[in-house]
Amino acid sequence: MKRSLLLLMLSLLVGGSALANPWWMRGIESNETDFLPPDVAFRVGAQADATSVQVRWVIADGYYLYRSKITVVPESPDLVMAHVTLPPGTVKRDPYLGINEVYTQQVQATVPYRRFDYGAHPLQIKVTYQGCAEAGLCYPLITKVLFPTTAGAPSAEAASGHRWEAIAIVGGMLAFLLAGLLLRKGRKLELPA
Repeated sequence: MKRSLLLLMLSLLVGGSALANPWWMRGIESNETDFLPPDVAFRVGAQADATSVQVRWVIADGYYLYRSKITVVPESPDLVMAHVTLPPGTVKRDPYLGINEVYTQQVQATVPYRRFDYGAHPLQIKVTYQGCAEAGLCYPLITKVLFPTTAGAPSAEAASGHRWEAIAIVGGMLAFLLAGLLLRKGRKLELPA
C-alpha cells in the first residue's frame, strides 16, 4: 500500500513538472514549436550589378533583425568588398542586447565590390546576421554563402548546367564517331559494280 501511494505521488510530481515551462519561457504563452525556422523567419537573397551587391532580407511578421549583427564579406578569391551600407533601423529596447537598431518586414544592404580575377570565379559572398522573434526567442548568428545573381544574366548554377550540357553533347558526338571508326576497322568497302 505504501509503495503504490509513493508511486502515485511520484507520477503526479513528475507529470506536473513535464507540463511546466522552462525558465526561459516563463511568462510567455508560446512554446518552441510556435517559432519559425530561421530560413523562413529571415529569407535572404543577393543580386549584383557591375559595381555593387545588394543583399535583401524579407522578415516574417513578429520577427526582427539586429542592424549591428549584419555583415557581408567576400568569399570568392580576388574579391574585395567595401563596408556594408544599411538604412537606419528602428530603435528598440531589446531584453537581450539592450538598445539596438532593428529591422522588421524587409531590409536591403548595399556593398560596393571590386574583382581582380576578371570574372574567372563565380561571385560568392558570406552573409552573417542575427534576429529574434517578438515572442521571446533569439536565434544564434546565421552565416550563409550566397551566389548573387546578376540582372539579365543566368545564375552561376544555371551557367554551370549549360556548360555540362554542352560537354555531354560534345562527348556523345565523339563517342559516336569513335564507335563508328572502331566498327569500320578491318572491313573493306564494297562498291556496287
